[in-house]
Amino acid sequence: MKFSKQRELILNEVLNSHLHPTADSIYTSLKKTNPGLSLGTVYRNLSVLTEHGFISKLSIPNQSDRFDKNINPHAHFICEKCNNIFDIESESINKFISNLSKEDDLSISSYDIVLNGVCKSCKKDI
Repeated sequence: MKFSKQRELILNEVLNSHLHPTADSIYTSLKKTNPGLSLGTVYRNLSVLTEHGFISKLSIPNQSDRFDKNINPHAHFICEKCNNIFDIESESINKFISNLSKEDDLSISSYDIVLNGVCKSCKKDI
């Protein structure tokens, strides 16, 4: 796969973000220094990067898709107050998936687990 300057910029924006950015936020961030960039170009490149496994896409009901640099199976936590999305790397979840696979004789290749609640920072404000 060829990497144009724009594709590389978009990939780096996702890889350097801890916030699971949307296509719109990536566009807004990159447009400042790349005035020729279009929103359509961002969407097309995010699709290609996802299809080729460089990044993953997180689809959340009633929200814009988010993009994640972590392509390994993992869970997400969405804060209901600040709307930030956090990766959850948990041995408990890994054991649960493994046990489920064994108990029900399943071959699980990937999973999407999304937990909702209030994050540590927002709990301080309650």
